[in-house]
Amino acid sequence: MAAQFGMRLRKGAATTAVAAAAVAALSASQAPGVTADNGRQAAAGSSAPVPDAVPESNATGNSPYYTDLPPLSSPKPSPSSTIGTPVARGEIEAGIPATVLDAYKRAASELRGAKPGCNLPWQLLAAIGKVESGQARGGNVDANGTTLSPILGPQLDGNGFALIQDTDHGRYDGNSEYDQAVGPMQFIPSTWAWAGRDGNGDGVKDPNNVYDAALAAGHYLCRNGWDLSAQDNLHSAILSYNNSQDYLNTVLSWLEYYREGTHSIPDGTGTLPSGRSDDKGGKHPSHSKPPKTKPNPGKPSPLPSTPGTPSPTPTPTDTVDHLEDAGTAELTAMAGDAFDKRISTRAENKAGKTVGKVRVRFTVVGDTDATFTGGESVATVATDSKGVAVAPALQAGEKTGDFTVHVAVVGRSVGGVDYKATVTARAADTLARTSDTPLTCTPGGEFADQVEVKATYKGAVADKVAATATLVKSASDATENDQGPYFKDASGKAVRTLSNLQTDANGLIKLPKLYADDATGTFLLRIVTTGGATLTVELKVAAADSSPSPSPSTSASPSTSPSATASATP
Repeated sequence: MAAQFGMRLRKGAATTAVAAAAVAALSASQAPGVTADNGRQAAAGSSAPVPDAVPESNATGNSPYYTDLPPLSSPKPSPSSTIGTPVARGEIEAGIPATVLDAYKRAASELRGAKPGCNLPWQLLAAIGKVESGQARGGNVDANGTTLSPILGPQLDGNGFALIQDTDHGRYDGNSEYDQAVGPMQFIPSTWAWAGRDGNGDGVKDPNNVYDAALAAGHYLCRNGWDLSAQDNLHSAILSYNNSQDYLNTVLSWLEYYREGTHSIPDGTGTLPSGRSDDKGGKHPSHSKPPKTKPNPGKPSPLPSTPGTPSPTPTPTDTVDHLEDAGTAELTAMAGDAFDKRISTRAENKAGKTVGKVRVRFTVVGDTDATFTGGESVATVATDSKGVAVAPALQAGEKTGDFTVHVAVVGRSVGGVDYKATVTARAADTLARTSDTPLTCTPGGEFADQVEVKATYKGAVADKVAATATLVKSASDATENDQGPYFKDASGKAVRTLSNLQTDANGLIKLPKLYADDATGTFLLRIVTTGGATLTVELKVAAADSSPSPSPSTSASPSTSPSATASATP
């Protein structure tokens, strides 16, 4: 009944200030922890201010959203006859289409592993999905979670909306003139370009797929190190999705409602909201191809000014002329390691003076899996009082080679800065045998012990380091020996070089069994790793001797010692 009242109120008096205030009050009154008194304050325009932490842009480009509110009485879970969590029955608004619900839960589950400190509840994704697209228009998706027809917001042409000219050449929204919010979570193409994720494992990042969109939304809400169990962080994250206090209140209302209980319904049977924040005749995001309107030639006409009205004071961003490096050192890290240095960039005006409180965007570009802390490829940081913005720490992935971090001022097309970064292969500087047992064998036999070595780098375990083992001719000749001990390949053929070896998580490499041909004497096995660590191991092949063996102290030749010689060439 309350939901129907809210809809009638919006439809019957949507253009009046009274209706807007009433809707805001109803939204606020249903938000968690909000009383009727502060609900009235929200209607009067005195609700909590938008936090400073809200980014300069958002997922949707502040596109319109559904304003329908949940019933005042939330659904109550009832015991289920099957094993598992009790489900709510009876309230049609509590039903979420099965595929859409699965996408939300799967995304939240992945985020628990990828960003455990975020504490993302799947009900938050459901609340945003409800407000953005009515749960993919009532679950109008195929078995893979892709919408059966496009879900597009209005074109962002500045006519009552933000002005965002085309950034994707119409790839996602079909509009080559202006951007439009796309898919069940309503990402604008420019945001999807860096926030998009592959949530269903098909190798494609598709904003029209609810699995991809839900996972992207989860990562988007979990950036900046936000812990969503903290109210301030939760509010900041939601406002970063769509920067509106009414939007925040509406999402919080649905979040609380879904937390009280939900149940799965068949795809395509969900209820579709009716009210919209832009309230243009009750129209919803379009299923059709976007309109082909001609771009407005030239700049838009300025609004008429009132005589005597002073010009707006320029913001710090308006005064920025260029960016400069602020002393960033060489950016090099080994695969899997964090970069020791962080990127520092300084914002300056035309006179070369620093500018504080300017938002600067750092973007990782190039063929790399390196990211900033938290697994993101984009980070936005405000300059400090000295005009300097310091990027989050970079984390190297497994791909080696060069990549670039591009730095730009948010909201201004001014000179940016590019930083070259390099990821080198995992390396070791020391190799040592894990045993001092002599390695001996009789002609035509096999060695009783296998060679095992441990690799370290600066004293720490060196895992995933590439290595090669070769039976060499002599200490000064590293070419492969053509006689003496050997390994066997899968077919039993003798081989004297093993490549593509790699240390395990403990820095260990255990070589296959060694065999001996008829040649006798002392032979050398040389193991070399990336980074230059080298270990030479002695192997002895001698005929069996029934007489007592001489004491090791009677031998004057160092070649008779079973010890291995290790060296490192950094």
